[in-house]
Amino acid sequence: MLIDDLTKPERVLWDAFPRGETVDLSGGDQDFDATNAWGPERTIRAEVISALLLGGRETEPGQVAAVRLTGARITGTLNLGHAHVTVPLALTGCQLTDAPHLYWAQLRSVHLMRCRLPGLVASGVRIDGHLWLEGSHIYGGVWLDSAHITGILNLTGAYLSHPNGDSPLLADRLIVDNNVYCDQGFTAEGEVRLPGAHIGGLLNLRGARLRNPRGQALYASRLVVAANMFCDGGFGAEGEIRLRGARIGGYLSMVGATVSNPGRTTLNCDDMSIETDIHCSDGFRSDGVVSLAGAHIGGLFNLRGGRLANPAGVALNLQRAQVEEVMLRPAEPVKGVVDLSYARIKLLRDDPLSWAPRYQLDGLTYEMIDPPLTARERLKWVARDTDGYIPQPYEKLAETYRALGHDGERRSVLLAKQRARRDTQPVPRRIWGYAQDWTVGYGYRPFLAAAWLVALLAIGTVVFQHRPLIQEPGHNTQFNPFLYTLDLLLPVGSLGQEGEFAPHGIYLWISDALVAAGFVLGLTVAAGATRVLSRE
Repeated sequence: MLIDDLTKPERVLWDAFPRGETVDLSGGDQDFDATNAWGPERTIRAEVISALLLGGRETEPGQVAAVRLTGARITGTLNLGHAHVTVPLALTGCQLTDAPHLYWAQLRSVHLMRCRLPGLVASGVRIDGHLWLEGSHIYGGVWLDSAHITGILNLTGAYLSHPNGDSPLLADRLIVDNNVYCDQGFTAEGEVRLPGAHIGGLLNLRGARLRNPRGQALYASRLVVAANMFCDGGFGAEGEIRLRGARIGGYLSMVGATVSNPGRTTLNCDDMSIETDIHCSDGFRSDGVVSLAGAHIGGLFNLRGGRLANPAGVALNLQRAQVEEVMLRPAEPVKGVVDLSYARIKLLRDDPLSWAPRYQLDGLTYEMIDPPLTARERLKWVARDTDGYIPQPYEKLAETYRALGHDGERRSVLLAKQRARRDTQPVPRRIWGYAQDWTVGYGYRPFLAAAWLVALLAIGTVVFQHRPLIQEPGHNTQFNPFLYTLDLLLPVGSLGQEGEFAPHGIYLWISDALVAAGFVLGLTVAAGATRVLSRE
């Protein structure tokens, strides 16, 4: 480039480059909308910047050369595709007429702070330092797919959009060795893409606003974050937050966040692996499905004070999830189904005041449940299973009471299980079930058998008190109404009374009824005892 071809502001930048000095052309005015404020005295051609970055100007010994420009209008395309740049680039408060091309380049730190530009094409770029886009307005999309940034990626306060409806941030397979900041007012209109990205530090979306209604607001399947991920501090998303198969080395905070995707998934953490906790608490709101199916959570999944709503279907899906602790105590009852089927939870904490109207509990296992409540109260929770009678939830609850030493509560749960099962059986078995229930409580209430025996003994003793029987000839056994009644009731063995005396008339009917009652009572006691012993 010929020096004589440079305009006055370009010559100033040319001379400042060897010492890395900042050239400020703003004059204190950075109003992007005032077109008359960007005259020739503030205009720099992109080819001049390219020439400086690519060695068109010699550096001075002992100085750190750099392009540092503030408040300029940059015309043309800043084309550094496949280039090897060894000096930093810092543009602040600048307006670019064309999207810079940095694809597959090797660069030092790149700062485009509070700039306005129609896109940034940086696929495959390697930046040995930071990429700083803080406060910039980029309305043609940022392409960072397969890029590698050894420092920080900073999009704090940036506004990203794409006029064609494409992704405003396309960062598939992006590698950032340090932190990523998309916080403090960061806004994206459209799908933010981070699938397969690797972040060596934290991912901060605190206070960000993502908008892609009825679509994916954040598509980050298989994302790897070495530290924590923050989606709190006023974070909001219209559309799905997709973190399926992601791995997070710290915790995920969505405290106070609002996610909306009515009738569809709002937060998709299926098959996620997270080292510690997930906090969807303290004002968290979801209008749609929160799904953690198959997720591995090394600590706490916290829903204390949150609000979940998907009245037409599942609002919370923990199917097959493995979690150390679940705090299922939202600010109000979940509006929709809570699917806990085949989840493995060490400690489940809930609250009857915030129970969902419907659950799916088949296959759910837990080591402890807090509060355990009484069997009568906890059975109301089991009864909310949308699949109707399933034995496993009853058996698991009974096992929990047994571990707590509450044997009476355990028997009550198992009795409730038999009663629920009875309602699913055909009429003959149902009748037999009622007989077992009324007589011995399916074996879990043996005192009922004793009560029936005492009652029948008392009735028989009173009825046969006046000896309305005929003694068999040749027998001299003394009649005892109590022993005679007991002999009738016992289905096996003999007390020497029943064979000695023969009833007649209505007493014959009474004695036959006592024999039948004893037979039925014996069968039900045997069936109940067999059931209890088999469980032991």
